[in-house]
Amino acid sequence: ATIAAMASRQLSETKLRRRSMSTSYRLPPLPWFGMDIGGTLTKLVYFEPSLDNAEEEREKVAHIRKYLTSNVAYGTTGLRDVYLEMPNVSFLGRSGTLHFIRFPTCSMSIFIDMAKDKNLKDLADMICATGGGAYKFESDFQSRLGMSLLKLDELECLLNGLIFLAERHPLECYYLPEPDPSRSDCVRQPYSLTRQSDCYPFLAVNIGSGVSIIAVRGPRDWNRVSGTSLGGGTFLGLCCLLTGCETFEDAIALAERGDSNKVDKLVMDIYGGDYELFGLRGDLVASSFGHMMSVDKRAEAKPEDLARATLVMLTNNIGSIARMCASTQGIDRVIFTGNFLRCNELSVRLLAHAMDYWSRGSIKALFVQHEGYLGALGSLMELVDPDSINNAYCTSESAQTASDDSQKMSSQNE
Repeated sequence: ATIAAMASRQLSETKLRRRSMSTSYRLPPLPWFGMDIGGTLTKLVYFEPSLDNAEEEREKVAHIRKYLTSNVAYGTTGLRDVYLEMPNVSFLGRSGTLHFIRFPTCSMSIFIDMAKDKNLKDLADMICATGGGAYKFESDFQSRLGMSLLKLDELECLLNGLIFLAERHPLECYYLPEPDPSRSDCVRQPYSLTRQSDCYPFLAVNIGSGVSIIAVRGPRDWNRVSGTSLGGGTFLGLCCLLTGCETFEDAIALAERGDSNKVDKLVMDIYGGDYELFGLRGDLVASSFGHMMSVDKRAEAKPEDLARATLVMLTNNIGSIARMCASTQGIDRVIFTGNFLRCNELSVRLLAHAMDYWSRGSIKALFVQHEGYLGALGSLMELVDPDSINNAYCTSESAQTASDDSQKMSSQNE
């Protein structure tokens, strides 16, 4: 394990050294995309260069630019989150705007048809992509669109996207100074990772269809320490089953109107009040869905109550696992990311409160504005790395340099 870790560090250092030394690397052709194809949602980050580029370049991508930036909705399921748009971003030595687009992964066939209709293949033959769908849909992109997917590690893309935004967007990270699940007016306080005397270590908890928990101790020093299959996909699936809703937005809207106390059994329902011996307040959940064993309680529960209880159950479970991981790893900052938190203020408040309450204030919960797009942004950033796209966009001289460096490293390891 030690030898493998040393080899990994050497490889990372070699890639960084090669990136700084390479003079033959040329920019990839426009348009520039990064994709994160998840189990539930596909996220796409598009870099729109400013209008001060070459005229022929503007004409070449004008129809793609116009289609993506003049619409907020694409078909019946695709949406551009305009409120997340980032103008005046310097990317690959150019200034432009980052756009953030999402659509259900089950609509991938529609996306491929759209890309084919817009002649995307004539502009580029490869897209940087991460997530499980980069493997699942690779053959579809090749056979139907004539494009290949450069498949990237999703956790590394997540962290790269997070650091990129933290450095360039001062309001990206935030926390709740006084978290209270019962209040919808909790104040958000900006938190700058890059201005801290030591921004490492931190725990990254990515809540997508499932959950991955990563201990991050440095820019290239991280490992997955835990996770759970009970995530955003579980929430939506159970809500569809229990309430008949169809979308994540519908499920969240139901949960916001519901009362989970009509579904969950609380400490006070068992002890008649607080459980003072262990310092458990009477209003804490003792058994999720515990009331549903009663015929009368089942008759009283409404769809919104079931949705609220489902959200509370899953959020509390994620928060509990995250807190235990943070304590085990000796880390006092937990950054929650992932599309589960999009338009989901209730879970943000629950997680912030849980971290603060159960750790007695020793662990701080942090959140990000672009919570669901970090992986897609990280995949787009791989365009900066000549090593990762060597065969597609680097000259033969750069490729030979990469090969020589690799042989030298191999000899040293032997």
